[in-house]
Parts: sequence; C-alpha cells; structure tokens
Amino acid sequence: MLTKFESKSNRVKGLSFHPIRPWILTSLHNGVIQLWDYRMGTLLDRYDEHDGPVRGVDFHKIQPLIVSGGDDYKIKVWDYKLRRCLFTLLGHLDYIRTVQFHSEYPWIVSASDDQTIRIWNWQSRTCIAVLTGHNHYVMCACFHPKDDMIVSASLDQTVRVWDLTGLRKKTVRGAPSLQEDTMVSRVNTDLFGGTDAVVKYVLEGHERGVNWASFHPSLPLVVSGADDRQVKLWRMNETKAWEVHTMTGHTNNVSCVMFHPKRELIVSNSEDKSIRVWDISQRMGVQTFRRENDRFWILAAHPEQNLLAAGHDSGMIVFKLERERPAYDSFSNFLYHIKDRYLRMFEYHTGRDLPIMSLRRVGQGQGTTLGQGPRFLHYNKFNQAESNILIFSDIDGGSYELLSFSNSESSTGMSEPQDSRRGVCLAAVFIARNRFAVLEKNRQILIKNFQNEITKKLTPPHPTTDGLYFGGTAGSILLRCEDRITLYDQQSRRVTGELLVPRVKYTFWSQDYSKVAFLTKHTIVIATKNLEQLCSTSEAVRIKSGAWNSDNRIFIYSTLNHVKYLLSNGDTGIICTLDVPLYITRAVDKQLFCLDRECKTRILNIDNTEALFKLALEDGKYGEVMHMVRHTRLCGNSIISYLQAKGFPEVALHFVTDDKTKFNLALACGNIEVAMNTAYEIPDETLWHRLGVEALRQGNHQVVEMAYQRTKNFERLSFLYLITGNTEKLKKMLKISERRGDMMSRFHNSLYLGDASERVAVLEASGQISLAYLTAKTHGLLEQAEKLSDLLKSKGLPLPNTLPEASLLQPPTPIIRADNWPLIDLPPAKSKLNAEKAFVYREREKETNKSLQEENPAVGDTWDDDLDLDDLSEKNERKTEKFQDNSDAGAAWGDDNDLDFDLGNDDEDIAFAKAVSMSEQQTTSGSGVENYMIPMAGTPVSSYWCNNSTHAADHAAAGDVEGAMRLLNRQIAVVNFEEMKHLLLALFQGASGSVQGICSVPSDKSFLHRNLTNEKIQMKECLPSLCFKVPHLLEKLKSGYKNFVAAQFLQVKSDFGYILNAIPLTVAESKSESSELKELLEVSREYITAVRIKLASAEQTSPARSMELAAYFTHCNLQPAHLLLALRVAMSSAFKNKNYITAASFAQRLIELPEMSSERNSDLRTKAQKILQKSQSFARNEHDIEYDERTPFLIDCFSLRPIYRGTSHVKCPYCSSAYLQSHNKKICETCKMSEVGVETIGLVTSSIASKH
Repeated sequence: MLTKFESKSNRVKGLSFHPIRPWILTSLHNGVIQLWDYRMGTLLDRYDEHDGPVRGVDFHKIQPLIVSGGDDYKIKVWDYKLRRCLFTLLGHLDYIRTVQFHSEYPWIVSASDDQTIRIWNWQSRTCIAVLTGHNHYVMCACFHPKDDMIVSASLDQTVRVWDLTGLRKKTVRGAPSLQEDTMVSRVNTDLFGGTDAVVKYVLEGHERGVNWASFHPSLPLVVSGADDRQVKLWRMNETKAWEVHTMTGHTNNVSCVMFHPKRELIVSNSEDKSIRVWDISQRMGVQTFRRENDRFWILAAHPEQNLLAAGHDSGMIVFKLERERPAYDSFSNFLYHIKDRYLRMFEYHTGRDLPIMSLRRVGQGQGTTLGQGPRFLHYNKFNQAESNILIFSDIDGGSYELLSFSNSESSTGMSEPQDSRRGVCLAAVFIARNRFAVLEKNRQILIKNFQNEITKKLTPPHPTTDGLYFGGTAGSILLRCEDRITLYDQQSRRVTGELLVPRVKYTFWSQDYSKVAFLTKHTIVIATKNLEQLCSTSEAVRIKSGAWNSDNRIFIYSTLNHVKYLLSNGDTGIICTLDVPLYITRAVDKQLFCLDRECKTRILNIDNTEALFKLALEDGKYGEVMHMVRHTRLCGNSIISYLQAKGFPEVALHFVTDDKTKFNLALACGNIEVAMNTAYEIPDETLWHRLGVEALRQGNHQVVEMAYQRTKNFERLSFLYLITGNTEKLKKMLKISERRGDMMSRFHNSLYLGDASERVAVLEASGQISLAYLTAKTHGLLEQAEKLSDLLKSKGLPLPNTLPEASLLQPPTPIIRADNWPLIDLPPAKSKLNAEKAFVYREREKETNKSLQEENPAVGDTWDDDLDLDDLSEKNERKTEKFQDNSDAGAAWGDDNDLDFDLGNDDEDIAFAKAVSMSEQQTTSGSGVENYMIPMAGTPVSSYWCNNSTHAADHAAAGDVEGAMRLLNRQIAVVNFEEMKHLLLALFQGASGSVQGICSVPSDKSFLHRNLTNEKIQMKECLPSLCFKVPHLLEKLKSGYKNFVAAQFLQVKSDFGYILNAIPLTVAESKSESSELKELLEVSREYITAVRIKLASAEQTSPARSMELAAYFTHCNLQPAHLLLALRVAMSSAFKNKNYITAASFAQRLIELPEMSSERNSDLRTKAQKILQKSQSFARNEHDIEYDERTPFLIDCFSLRPIYRGTSHVKCPYCSSAYLQSHNKKICETCKMSEVGVETIGLVTSSIASKH
C-alpha cells in the first residue's frame, strides 16, 4: 500500500471521490461532512447541517452537487460552489445508510434501515420509486455503471439485484399518464411498491447479514461482504445468478467490498482492522494491510485514477495498491521501457516503438504478485558494442536482473535474451563497460562482471547506505543514505564529493555529465559533477520526473499537475499544466518526450521562451533579450518583478502599461524623464515627492524644483534655491511667505538672503522687540535700532546689551549655481560587462541589427539604444514639450491663484525653466568618459556562508533567517520560532563588526570568520564566526545544576530551556563536540521534564497524584547527587501518606546509591533504613497510584503520566520527548519548538561545506 494522504477526524462512515478534481468527501459519525484536497492535503470545506451521524455521501459526475444521507432520516443535496444546502428530501422512516447519484439520469438511490430503497429525481425533488422486498435493514444500494440495475445488500442475509428498465421508460423517455398519477396509485406505491423496479435476482448464501454489495464495472459480476466474515463472488446472466467463489480470511465483520476499477482485483475491509486484496482469477488473497487500533468501515475507488480510499475509526486514508511509475531509461536517440511484460524501445527521431524482448520467461514485467513489478531500469551507457540492461524489482524484497542483447537485433524487432543473470540486492547500477555494482542487503557493495561473478567487495563510507545511482563517469557511484548523497570512486575507494540531500529518489545527469539533478519527494537540488550545490527548489506537491534540455542549461521537471523549469542560478517557472501525471524522458528544443502511467509515449510542444529569456539576461546577451521583448509574448507581473529583482528595471519598462508600475520602474532605473511624464497622469502628490527625492539624488535641480512646486513644499524649495545660489527666486519666496503670513518661512528666507532689515521687520511683527533691537544694533541698522529703542522704553522694557565681539550672520556661498550636477553617461553594457565583452557585444549586435532593422528601425547598436525609452509613446513626448515650454507660475504651482500674488514679470517667474535634454547635461562629463568603467560588484561574503554550509546557524549569521528557519523545520520539525527569535538575531549581529570611518562617511562593515586562520582556506570557502559555542553551553549547564541544588526550579527551567534553544544554532567543530551537544540535549530534556514534574507536584492537593508525580520524578535521568534529592522527597511523601510499599521501594533505591556511603549522608542513610524497616513491617498502601516500578515506562511530557512498554507513542523529532499517540502533531512541551510525531533526519551539529 502506498499512502498518498491521511486525515485525522471522527469515525468516517462515507467516502466519495470527485471524478475530475483531486477532492474527496468524507462523512463523519459526528454529523460533519468534510471536503478534502488529497493532493495538497488541505481541508477545503465542511458542511454540518445533519443532526446525527452521516453514513452516505456522493459527488455528482458532472454537476457541482453533493448528496448526503444521515441518521436524521434526511437526504440533503448541496452545491459545493455555493457552499450551501439546496434542498432536503424527506420520506425515509429510519437511518439512511447509503446515497448515490446516477451517472446519466437525474436520480438518487438511497438505502435505509426502514427496509426500503428509494429512488429520487433531484431535478423535480420527488421520490419516483420505492423498492420493497428486504425484511431487515438495507445496508447499501448502488446503481450499475452502465445497465438499468441496482444491487442492494441487507441484514436479511440476501443480496438483491433490481431491474429499473420500467422506471427508465416511464420517467426518462415518457411521462406517466393521468390515470396512473392519482393519489391512490401514489399511496399504493409508497405502501406496497410499484412495478417500475422489480427484483431480478435474489442472491442467497451468506450465513449472516450482508453489509455491502457492488457491481463489476464491465463484467456481469457482483461481490458481497457480510457479517459471516466472508467475501462472495457472484456471476449473472440473462436468466439467473449464482455463486462463483467464497473468499475467507477476515476475522471479523466485512464492512465494505468492491472491485478495483483498473485491475482484476477485489478490495475489502473489515472490522478486524484490515484491508485485503483478492485476485479474481486466482480467487485468493494477494495482499493484506492492517492498522493497529482502527476498524475499517467504508471503501471508495476513484473513477478515473488508480486511487482507493478507506474510512476508519480515526479518519481516512487515500492510497494505491502499487506504484504506477514506469521503469524506463533514455540514452542517445533511444528510450527503453517496460510495458505489458515486454522490453520496448522507442526511437525519438522516427517515433517507432518496438518490442525488443519478451520478459515472460525471465519472470519480469508486471510480476506475478501485486506490487512486485519492475521499479527501475538502467541502460549501460559505457558499452557501445551491445545493449545491457539492469532491471530492479521488489521481488524477494529487492532483486536485479541483467539482460543482454545485440544492437542489431534491437533495431530489427523481437529477440530472445542472450542470457539472464539474477540476484538479490537493494540496488544495482552499471559502473563500466563490463561491470556493475550491487548493494547487498548487508550494506556491502559488490562489483560483478557480466557473468554475475563477484570481482571486488567494498564497504561503503556510510553504514546506512541504502541506494546506488549512476556516478556520471566510469568507476564512480553515487551512494545514497538517509540524509546525504556521496560520490564514491570504487577504484581508489575514496569519497570524492558529498552533498546533504535527504531521501533522494531519482538522479538525472545532463547530457555532457557536467551537472546532476537530485529529486526527492518535494525538492530538487542541482549540483555539479563534483557535488557542489548550485541551487535548489521546493514544491508543495510531489515531483515526478525530469530531464535536461539539449544545451544542458535548463532542467525541465514534472509534478503532479505542472511542467516546470529550473535554471542553475535557482530561477524557476511554469511551462504548462498537466491533466494527468507524466514522466519526462527527454527534452529537445520545444518538444518534450514523456511516458504516461500506461507506458504510452507522448510528445508535448512547450514554450520555454521565459527560461531562454532569463538565460540570455544572465549571460548578458542583451540583443537576444530585446529581440524576445519585441517578438514574443513575454508579459505579466512575474517577469516585471523578476527583472526588477535582478537589477534590470530598464527592460521591465518595456512590459509595463500600468502608470503606477511604470513610475516605480522608472525611478528604480533612474529615468527621471519617464517618471515625470508618468507622474502627470496620476493625481498623487506622494509620487511628486518621490520624484523630487530621486531627482535631488541625481542633481537635477530643475525637476526637483518642479516637484517641490507641485507639492507646495515651500521650505524645501527655499533651501533648494539657497544651495543653488538662485537669489532672485529666493526673493520671490520671501514675498510669497509674506503674503501667506508664515512668519517662520519669512524669517528663514530673509536669513537665506542675508537681509538683516527684513529679519528685524519679522521679529518686530512677531512681538520679539528685544530680539529685533539686538539684530538691528548688531548689523548697524541705526535708524531701526533707535525706533525700536524708543518702543522698548515706552513699554518699560530694558534695552539689551550687544556683544562687542558680535559678527554679521551671512548665508553661505553656493559652490554650483543654476546648472544641474554633471553626470557621466555610461552605457549599461559597460556597467554589466567588462570592456572585452562589451566590444564583442557591439560587433555581434551590428550583425544582428542588420536583420532587425527592417522590422524595427529603432533597434540600435548598444544596450543604450535598446533601452532609450525616448520613443515609448508620442503622448510622453507631447507632455515633455508641454513641460519644457511651460513658463507660467500658476501652472507650475497648481491652485495658488487665490493667494493673489504680485510676483512680477513672466521672465522673473519661479516656474520651471526650459529643461535641458539629458544628452546635453551629460556631455559635460569630460573626454575621459569613454575609457571609464564602473567596477563590478563582488559576491557578498554572506552568500558564501549559505553556499558552504547546511547548518541553520550559518544561514542565520548571513541574514538568511528564512533559510535558517526552513532548515530547522526540515531537520528537527521546528514550527514555533518564538523561543529562538533572540538567538537568531544574536547570531546575525555577532557575525560582523563595524569599523568607524571618517566624518560624514558611514561605518564599514567587517565580517568575522571562524575558518580563515588556515591559509589553505579561500574566501569563497569561508564560514561565519558564531556567538554560540559548546563551552558557553557547558557554563549554562553548570548554572542549571547549581540552581537545581538550590531548589530554584524556575531558574533551572530557564537555564536548560536556553540550552535546548541554542543547541540547534551551535556548530560542533569536532566529533567530541558533536557528542557533547547530543549529550547536552538529553540532559536538558531530562531536567526540564523533572522540573515540570516538580512544579506540577507543588500545585497538587490530591495525595495520590502528588505521590505519583514524586515517583515519576525519580525516573528522570538525573545526576546521582540530584537523584538522591528526588528519592528523598519521594520516600518522605510516600511514607507520610501511608503508602508503605512505595516508600520501601524508594528507601531501598536510596540506600543503594553510591553517594549514600559518604559521611555527610550518614543521617539520611539512617533515616532511610528506619523508613525501610517500618514500611516493611506495615507492607500496605493507603492510596492506589498509577505507578509500577517493575515495568519500564516513559513519561508522557504532555499529561505527565507513564507510557508503559508496548503502548503506542510518538516522540519529538528534536529532543525525543515521549508522547501518547493522541498528542501527535502538537508542539512539544519540553522544547516548545518542534512538532511531535514528524519524521525528520534529526539534529545537525556540523556544517558540511561544499568541496572546491
């Protein structure tokens, strides 16, 4: 059984697959109907209008309808698009067992405990037939998939087959007459049943009540299961039906039984907690699947796919009986695959598909037993003289078969194998022209020749190796173990490469063997031939297959529902969607060769322009990039976001039609002109503010002035005129502030102009007469000073004294006046490529543009011409001209006419002057521009850290907190990162320092490394310095021990909790440190559990529960001195509460401790001996407690109760705390981080660097 999805819920009584979508309905015993997406594993919807258990549920084949029936005697029809109940059908008088839609007619059949079967018309919402005849509960009823028949099963020990021909003729092809449709006839039909549906056969043979019966999808067969624990197969013809065979094996009531929709099999489940598969032709059981605690109740089969579902006491499972992946291998122009027990060869160029060898004689093909067909097929790529194929299957727990045939025979058609060599193994792969490697079940690697003789024995470097793959070159093998893949040279017997990739399923080499893609269930990792990781990506659904394209740069892979691509730099994208899963065998240009699950070859035409576009952009082939922009259908927000993220907003501008997006891109690439034209279209002042910020950064004063005018930012505008030395416009700003009545702005402008007389007037007008007098006196304005002196005297205010050393306050002299700042005009080609590449690029572009010039004369010779953007639209040009010719202040300032300013002549206006074109501004940059080249940006040091390590601490130190969290989730299933937040931040802050620079220059960031002390280590192999070390954690351990002795239990919990949080973020530098970390993990778990028990005991008022917790406290793995304290507490507690038997056991354990022999514990030893003696004399327990010291147990860290040996339990994947099965998928109470019950690779203590 291959489980595809499993849900946890109340008892499942009804199941139904959607015929097209990956959905399944479950009806539960608590009255809820759940709609699941079994492919994504998510709950889509729930319906809970039934009162009581819902026993039957079904999807309509075409309409968006669901029907359900329950113990409330109601049949409800739902619309899952509207997410509500449409109507309710009433008529049954007891529990409704099953409901089902007809595949063609608007009918619903229902079976009930009222001993009737009813057929309903869901369009007219009426009951059209009542089938009576059973004299006990009718447990199920279902339509025949093609014929007008119904089969029903009842507890009256019979199976009945009903003929609906009369009903179909009456209701579907013709309306009933008026004479028939009378009240009397309807009453008679309800009471005694009509003649529209008659019993065709009554199948008797079961000794007890029959629970289920179903039709074969194509043959005249019926299968039934009953409380007599038997499964019976029946055959029908036109006149009679008879029993064919009885299958026994179930040990309890058979709940449900059905035919497999794709194979000649019967599937049954039972209350004996098992699912059994029976072969129809052999009439015997072929497989049995069991659950430990759950009884099975219902089965369902997907109408199109090879999927089954079973409902049990605690949920349901969706599963397959065997794998459907075809065994295939591709080499050169040929595809070799197995279909219908034949080895076949497909020629890619001609499309011929020929059988080349029969596998019946050698026991291959689909196998004689279910699930033992061929798993893998390997073609010998080293032998050109003849064809050799290794076939691996699950026969005998894993076996291989070596087949050889000549190339001439394979091209002419069927041939017999020259020889067949077999053997038992875990994996097998070719390593040379006449050698292959076999992994035995004892984990030894055997090198064999083609006579199946052992020539060499090897011990793999990792004892847990469980798989072999092709190594890319002769003599090399890829070894798979649980958490990594290893490149092993069998001749020199050494490891040449290693990569941390857990649970690899398939490997795909590029055609030049320079790259390899590793596929796991949900992840793809691309690496070089030396196993240096290049990139990785993850998918939410299962990854099925993949292949490299012809130029070995694009890896195309398929999932359950998509074909996607992955580039070596990590870029991914969707190529197309799939209706059914396909297995990619080869990718050539825009064609994709695939196999489906029926081993039929398919050819898909794909559009990989997006991948080629990204490759051209990465390679700097900007001519090809612009050609794709103009001549392909590349569009969408994903491309725009990609270009912007990669630093090419200029290219993204070509795709954009939305004004706001165009404005953002124009600012990103520094194109002020396009941004300004776009800002005119959007009535948003914040855009003008952003435009002003960017224009100021570039030194374009004119655009800055325009932006400040549009936003009426008077203060910034005044300061702009100050630094550009535009005193004329500063004077106008002074007039504007005077008219506006803004005293502060007026004072600032007078200060910028150095107009002392105006400042005196402003201070006098604002009531600051003393300051006005001081200003006038200091600046030598004697007339104004005398006037102000008289004013102060008249008000009785003292005259302030002026300072003799006072100096005149004048504005600074601007360095540059009026003109924009000078800029260097650099083509992007020079900033992206070095000089040599730019030259080659220009020469190649000249040739390319000859062919493109006719189609688009605007194509230039350089990247600048391609991205000129001056010809984006005539509309933009008209706006620019309007903007440049605008000399009206009112238009520039907006709605300022109400101020009624008298600002002078037009030639003195503040409006934006005629703009100078970008090209004229940039020609002032000097003659050395042509030879100037912007230095290339180097690779950030932090990116090396992520590439060189798979440890979460190194990723956190590099700032990739998301990557660190993802690693922790995969390695130890961490889902709650709140406890680690401060530690992750500490790692990031501690991995770098700051070196202070000169004034006005930001500090320089300096990265700290832990492995650059070795001269052989290069910068690209560096790793960060980490603030968490093993000695630091050992100090915390000592602190925890000290607080434990002092009974500071909250502080103990804090100390050991810190250790638990810090261990996953601590890198072990040696094997001894790695062992210490794992030991620290165990110690911290035990002490946190002990402290939790102690704190819980302090809150207890029940003597029995208090003694239980004290007893569990003594079973934590503590230090001997601390265990002595625990035993002393438990002994005293049991003795005080008169549980003398328990107290005696604690006293005995206490006396046997080695620490009790010391003199300082002599008083405690004496006390323990007295308690032991007295307890043995009483030898009774006052209270019954849940504690048995003779049976080994674990402590459930959720309920703090024992889990005795043999009880099903789960553990935390990080700290290994134990929990009962009912606490599965909860957050661990000990570490507060990981999800309980998740299977992972466990704690990673060392960083595995890439090998260079």
